[in-house]
Amino acid sequence: MPRREDLGIVDWDHPASWDADRAGASLCELVDTGRTRTPVYDISTSRAVGHRELTARPDDLVLAEGIFAAEVVERLGVAGILHSAWCVHHHPAVTFVRRLVRDLREHRKPPGVLLRRGMALLRAEPEIVRRQTALGARAVRARELERELSVGPRTVG
Repeated sequence: MPRREDLGIVDWDHPASWDADRAGASLCELVDTGRTRTPVYDISTSRAVGHRELTARPDDLVLAEGIFAAEVVERLGVAGILHSAWCVHHHPAVTFVRRLVRDLREHRKPPGVLLRRGMALLRAEPEIVRRQTALGARAVRARELERELSVGPRTVG
């Protein structure tokens, strides 16, 4: 497991901390059969603590999100189940604040570690976006993607 020696913790933001083959296979299983089992992680203890079953109907659009989503873009494209891939990003300061608030709320790690980790990720964000695009995702801002995906006003009646 990769470590962030500067922070003294497992580096959960490094692709080697994640099983891309298993994730890709799980997404294919979900699309092909309508169900799959995925691990549930406890970041505060740096381990999986169980599993949950995900289900999808045949016409559902399955959205895989997170820092490693782009790691499976190529394999999902080869499997014929990729709709599109985006790296939705905000101003790095916005991402920093949102991440810190979430991580503090969920008690993911001690506050000092979260602050140091957040600052390191803030500095690394441009490289993270470059890596995602190199893996096949298209970098977009949230509002741009919302406009692009908008189908216009909906009427009821």
